[in-house]
Amino acid sequence: MKLNITKLAAGFLSAAILVTGMDITAYAVELDKVLPVAGFDLSLNEGVSMKTVAEEKGLDTETECYIVEPAEIVKNEILEEMKEDYSNLVIADVNSYVNIRSVPSEDGEVVGKLYDDSVGDFLGEENGWYKIESGNCVGYVKAEYCVTGEEANELAKEVGRRTATVTTETLNVRKEPNTEATIIGQVPCDEVLTVTDEAGNWVQIKVEEGYGYVSTDYITLSTEFVKAESREEEKARLKKEEEERQAALAASRKAQEAAAAAAAAEAAQIQAAAAAVSTENASLGQQVADFAVQFVGNPYVYGGTSLTNGADCSGFTLAVYSNFGVALPHSAAAQNKKGANVGSIDNAIPGDLVYYSGHVGIYIGGGKIVHASNSRTGIIISNANYDRILGVRRIF
Repeated sequence: MKLNITKLAAGFLSAAILVTGMDITAYAVELDKVLPVAGFDLSLNEGVSMKTVAEEKGLDTETECYIVEPAEIVKNEILEEMKEDYSNLVIADVNSYVNIRSVPSEDGEVVGKLYDDSVGDFLGEENGWYKIESGNCVGYVKAEYCVTGEEANELAKEVGRRTATVTTETLNVRKEPNTEATIIGQVPCDEVLTVTDEAGNWVQIKVEEGYGYVSTDYITLSTEFVKAESREEEKARLKKEEEERQAALAASRKAQEAAAAAAAAEAAQIQAAAAAVSTENASLGQQVADFAVQFVGNPYVYGGTSLTNGADCSGFTLAVYSNFGVALPHSAAAQNKKGANVGSIDNAIPGDLVYYSGHVGIYIGGGKIVHASNSRTGIIISNANYDRILGVRRIF
């Protein structure tokens, strides 16, 4: 008696179904797996040829063996189609911030603030209020000032920052995404860079030398969102910023008082330059800006901190501020955590640090910065908006 064989679609597998009496065995080309079908267990073994199995069993392939043609499944194509889902986020869409309250009412206690484009996790909805968890805050925000669902899914791509944190001592940045490509720059360990594109085992990032590629073997990738700030965190931040500002002022005054006594020739020359630009009515930030522009034209040197013989971007800002009694770390990312956050470049005054992806400069007023740009141009003056600004910090 001839048997009718039904075509089996087992996930992404390509299989042959062999029927002899009451015994059923399925052989798969690609994977080891057991799949239940119509009450039977089908044993799928790797690397077995469909035609060979039929011949070994002495079967009539036209009536007793049905071969399912393999589907074209490419793992990388499947992975590329898997997109991150941010529809369960709540994103503030306001001019400044929306209050997070303890209960879904304007009478509720304010437990924190969700600033514009800041993000929280959606926990529920009640009477026109979203319950969220963001940072150290759990509470309610008015739904009319936020977006969630598909709107949040789209907005998250704009407000989220894809970053690469360097995990090796010195990371080479290459012109193309392969190890044979020209090295256009180097980035130190722990530097945080903005990712502009991703391609397999390489990502494109922005450095002062231009756009380049780094291997994912030497970085940690993440997507950063700004979270809510609780009332306690806001108070602590404001207190810390004020303490740091006062400490910087005191250190600067002390450094200026001791400047005349410096013995080293280079120190005496630099201190004299600083005194030359100081006036009774000038702010300390203006003094920093005026002092910094004197070194325009001097060379860029990776890892350097000399205002005359060469410095990189954070080495330049470090050296300038050290002459005003302020110690800054030799890292653009670390400097972006110092002082007080003043928001956008619209609020900047001379002397503020302006932070970019893997780069930092000093605001000098008039919409311009002075910075150690790269090995081709050295220390130059540029428009502050020449690249996307990621932070503005006020040291004094």
